[in-house]
Amino acid sequence: MAERPTTNWRKGVAAEAAGLAVGNLDPDCAYMVDLYPDELLSATDAVMDAFEAELPTLTEGDDEQAFAVVKRITLALNAVNEAHNECAFETDEREQLCLYIDEALTEQGVDVAALTARYGLGRHELTDQWRDW
Repeated sequence: MAERPTTNWRKGVAAEAAGLAVGNLDPDCAYMVDLYPDELLSATDAVMDAFEAELPTLTEGDDEQAFAVVKRITLALNAVNEAHNECAFETDEREQLCLYIDEALTEQGVDVAALTARYGLGRHELTDQWRDW
């Protein structure tokens, strides 16, 4: 399965905490726990749990079904972002989330490039029509 962005975010939080614990990191330079509070990580993981549960139900070649799954995860991530004052996902996080969605669909057999091309979209525009983050 595609690696969740939250996995990397959690690793960053843990590495920073370890650096603080041994004194290798100045507390004034610690920011990961502020960027990725546990409630944000948990909410984002819940969205990804639902998305991953839907992936096996995709029917090969069913564009509407694939877009419906993308729409649901995108709108759910919009809600997470809204719950965090519209600043949960910055540029780097947005790119990681979009890559995760693309990779997860690809692993499920969806040709994302072909899917988006059939609708006059670039591959990177898969979530754009619903995405607020």
